[in-house]
Amino acid sequence: MNEANLYTERAIPAVAVNKVLKNTYTLLSVTLLFSALMAGLSMALRMPPMVSLLSIGGAFILLWLVLPKVANSTKGLAVVFAVTGLLGFGLGPTLNHYLALPNGSQIVATAFGGTGVIFLGLSGYALTTRKDFSFMGGFLVAGFLMVLVAALANIFLQIPALTLAISAIVIMIMSGFILYDTSRMIHGGETNYILMTVSLYLSIYNIFVSLLQLLGIMSSD
Repeated sequence: MNEANLYTERAIPAVAVNKVLKNTYTLLSVTLLFSALMAGLSMALRMPPMVSLLSIGGAFILLWLVLPKVANSTKGLAVVFAVTGLLGFGLGPTLNHYLALPNGSQIVATAFGGTGVIFLGLSGYALTTRKDFSFMGGFLVAGFLMVLVAALANIFLQIPALTLAISAIVIMIMSGFILYDTSRMIHGGETNYILMTVSLYLSIYNIFVSLLQLLGIMSSD
């Protein structure tokens, strides 16, 4: 009887973890596809650069003010699609800008492929090794805040070398967040698949944009 109870206690967390992982990666796949479709629509409509700022602003308003209130209900799904749709739509002007460069299609394809390799590689590593990366949380948040300050300062400074450094550091920090978030799901630190989907999506989004910036700067004359 005691062995049966012990087995049940161990099995339930495992089932819960697998459910969170399945729901998160399923929703993440669908939102990435939806985001790509919205980006394609924005590109086809030749939206102006201002649309990027407005879309990003709208997405972050939803993230900060709306999602925390509905993350535990089905309404949270609608907010997730709204956020990822806005961010995808805002990518349209950026992608059109890079595609207009002489080697633009190669830059976009390389950034897309690189983002996929980074995400799949890091997620696969965390899932396979089952290592606990929860210790990284404080370092990642502190690093992100420092990069945010540097990025805001560079709006006025316009230093290409600093832009290059910021993009590289963002890629490293977002890669760390992928390990951190995947570890949290594996070890039961986070059971809300809606929040996990948004967090992983933002990491992928920032890695892709940063790779575009890096490749664009490195390939320019």
